[in-house]
Amino acid sequence: MAHAELQIDIHHVTRVEGHGNIVIDVHDGVLEQCNLEIVEAPRFFEAMLRGQPYTQASLISSRICGICAVTHATASLRAVESALAITPSRQTVLLRKLALMGEMLDSHILHIYMLALPDLLGANSVIQLAKDAPEAVGRALRMKKLAGDICAAIAGRHTHPVAMTVGGFTHIPNAETLRELQERLAASRLDVDATVELFRGLTLPEFERESEYMALTQPDEYDFYHGKIGSTDDGQWPVERYREVTNEYLHTHSSAKHCRNQRQSYMVGSLARFNLNHATLHPRAKAAASVLHLVPKCTNPYMNVTAQLVEVVHCTEQAISIIKELLDSGLTPEPPVPPSRLSGDGVGACEAPRGTLYHHYNIRDGLLREANCVIPTGQNLANIEADMRLLVPRLLERPKDEITMALESLVRAYDPCISCATHFLDVRYV
Repeated sequence: MAHAELQIDIHHVTRVEGHGNIVIDVHDGVLEQCNLEIVEAPRFFEAMLRGQPYTQASLISSRICGICAVTHATASLRAVESALAITPSRQTVLLRKLALMGEMLDSHILHIYMLALPDLLGANSVIQLAKDAPEAVGRALRMKKLAGDICAAIAGRHTHPVAMTVGGFTHIPNAETLRELQERLAASRLDVDATVELFRGLTLPEFERESEYMALTQPDEYDFYHGKIGSTDDGQWPVERYREVTNEYLHTHSSAKHCRNQRQSYMVGSLARFNLNHATLHPRAKAAASVLHLVPKCTNPYMNVTAQLVEVVHCTEQAISIIKELLDSGLTPEPPVPPSRLSGDGVGACEAPRGTLYHHYNIRDGLLREANCVIPTGQNLANIEADMRLLVPRLLERPKDEITMALESLVRAYDPCISCATHFLDVRYV
């Protein structure tokens, strides 16, 4: 018999970064309240950037997140370089892309194994998994170690990079280090393939909701560094028009802003990137998607975890290719490219593990006058709530604990980084 009355109040959702609550209220069989409450204290990181020299922007921005530090630093550098008319060298771009591959692998493996897999195997945490499936957890730790070593070799350290700077790098890795990473990446294919085989035997919840999916896109590469803003609802925009695409606003139940574009919500992240850019995946990643029954256009948000795994395959191969190009062309010590001017306005965008990240700076006489950051998790919040509103009525025949687990698993599937999302520039409530 369906629940005529149901109240769910989860404080806080576990196995996500940050603090969020799920509040559900069903009265007389009608869903009256369905909120994902973001209860993190606001973080005014844009205000921290104001008045700072442009050379410090990426170092400060990387502190926004310990999981996506390389991505924040990269978007920050690209915003400064756009504002000050700096064009980095091909070698710099390749090294930045390689660091992004390392961070993408690190974050995806963390989510796939440590946060999402316990749901799929009926475990309460990765601690239980370490006892019940030690081989799987050991595999995850090996893969994370390699990913962290890539970030450290390129960016100076794994978390909060120090070697990436405006116009280039303060130092570059030597050829021997890159060859060692290339060999380890090639060897890691065994762990990657074993992960695909593990997920091949798992069943994800069945749930579909048509949505708009958005990501950076370009015709010839599944790229995390370049591209225009693309949408599965049709339309492309240069990254400089990010404000009219993201349309941030605030709800009173959330200290993180929501976004909407051509619909009342949209999704960013691995599933969005797959839906838009699947044709340019590496062949091994395409094969993994086929094995895992992931086909475009996928509208099951739980399959975001599957899309992350497909990206693990792709990023492993992409990292190997980038290292080959760097070695073939020869690593050359080069000074950072100097700015052409000291005042300007620039937007930098790249794909973070959780979706498209934007940094926008206005610089005058070498100092940041204004800064704005639009965070992937904030872009996903309205879409998560839309999923919940459709999902809850379909679950009312189930026991309350099953409904609770389905909702928590849905939120976890988006891999939210809540602390990143609580920035408070240009507040507008609805």
